[in-house]
Amino acid sequence: MVFVEVFRLLLVLAGAIAGLQVGEAAGPTSADRVVGLVLGALVTYVIGGIAGRLLDRGIQQGVHRMRRMPPGEVFAASVVGTVGLLLGLVAGLPLLALVHSSVDYPLVAAFAWVAAAVGIRLGIAKGRQIIRAAGMTRLLDPPDEPPPSGALVADTSAILDRSMLAIGAAGLLPAGIVVPRFVLDEARLLADSPDPVASRRARRGLEALDALAAAGVEVRHTDDEVPEHELTRDKVLALARRLGTRIVTCSAEQATTARDAGVDVLDLRHLAAALTPDHPAGEHLVIDLLKEGRQPGQAVGYLPEGDMVVVNEAAHLVGRQGVEVAVISTRQTAQGLLVFARLLSEASSPGSTQASSQGPTRDPSELRRFPPRQPA
Repeated sequence: MVFVEVFRLLLVLAGAIAGLQVGEAAGPTSADRVVGLVLGALVTYVIGGIAGRLLDRGIQQGVHRMRRMPPGEVFAASVVGTVGLLLGLVAGLPLLALVHSSVDYPLVAAFAWVAAAVGIRLGIAKGRQIIRAAGMTRLLDPPDEPPPSGALVADTSAILDRSMLAIGAAGLLPAGIVVPRFVLDEARLLADSPDPVASRRARRGLEALDALAAAGVEVRHTDDEVPEHELTRDKVLALARRLGTRIVTCSAEQATTARDAGVDVLDLRHLAAALTPDHPAGEHLVIDLLKEGRQPGQAVGYLPEGDMVVVNEAAHLVGRQGVEVAVISTRQTAQGLLVFARLLSEASSPGSTQASSQGPTRDPSELRRFPPRQPA
């Protein structure tokens, strides 16, 4: 409404002055001048309200399509709006020079006001492009804000590890990660390496950063170079201490250095080890076989935590204790972990741990022994 009323006021002033001059030309009496002034003001009041609203509506429609303005757009809008105001005034100078009437001043002011409004809207919509074209990109860069306390400073080994993308896609990086420029440069250098394995891992890591950002994880980049250190390991440590954040890494050396310096570290190697199955393939167990399984030849035992162990070709050993088996695979089910195993001992005596003829005798101290447990 402010824009409409200011625009209308300027037109009313111009119409009143024009009506006064028409009244003076029509008759010598003061009544003619008053009538001309009133008619000119009334006509321009109506026209100014309609034209002002139409202009404002068109401008507002453009504003509604714009996103919320960051500081760069505000600065650009003020600059371009001021330029529009000055251009409007300059464009009105020929009118002042040619008409030689008091009517032209309000008209020039109205034209300059419209030009300023158009400039402001243009600055909001295209501010960054305009300021960037003018070579003032530094004015548009937002100030560096410290990352959240839960953010992680990633080193090169973390970027190259596929676990980073997995935990990010699972929503386990709510505060995001901080990737220094020198870490990105090192990863890009590895991507151009003649070693095909290192190059492929580096390219995959750089693509994983884009995938993390697309998954909603905030990936911050910082230009801090930490020139007081030469090694990337020391730069990452110094940057993490400066920002007050933790380090995420897959490097044992980086993790040890960070812990010695008192900086919290998330070691993806330990995380991956903790998430692996409790009983990897090839692990040897000693269990009690309590009953036959669903499939012919199978026997079933239980681990202390209640997980079921299904042993192939062991139905003849049901009821025997201390049977040595080797894990084949595991499967997570709604009831818990299901372990599939095979026999390592074919001895007939109960409780025997004698190895079969297909393998060497094992020291009983190397085996994981579980006490008898009845199924629930």
